[in-house]
Amino acid sequence: MTSSSTARDVVRYGLAGGMVFAGLSHLFWGRETFRAQVPSWTPLDEDGVVMASGGVEITLGTLLAASSRDRARFGRLLALFFVAVFPGNVAQYTNKRDGFGLDTDRKRLIRLFFQPVLIGLALWSTSPPRR
Repeated sequence: MTSSSTARDVVRYGLAGGMVFAGLSHLFWGRETFRAQVPSWTPLDEDGVVMASGGVEITLGTLLAASSRDRARFGRLLALFFVAVFPGNVAQYTNKRDGFGLDTDRKRLIRLFFQPVLIGLALWSTSPPRR
């Protein structure tokens, strides 16, 4: 195992654990806070969106950690998920909604720049290392 593959595994398992934790918080202790991220223009019930996205996060995190054969596919799905939830992050910023300690415009704006990092990490950590 190369140091590159070890680093990829650490990041992949970190993302997987983070996704499962975030998904559980969607379903249980953080539901109210996650509702603040659902854009007002979403034609769906806020609580339903929060519950569904929590289920997707748990599923993606579990697949990311448990799969070795389809790892790259699940990494791409996770990256697409991060793209899909980005409007919620933008809505939290533009609507000045507090949540997750993001209680200033500056903090909410800085958070927006981390979404591309998560996308990149999802793709990098699940791709095979170059030889």
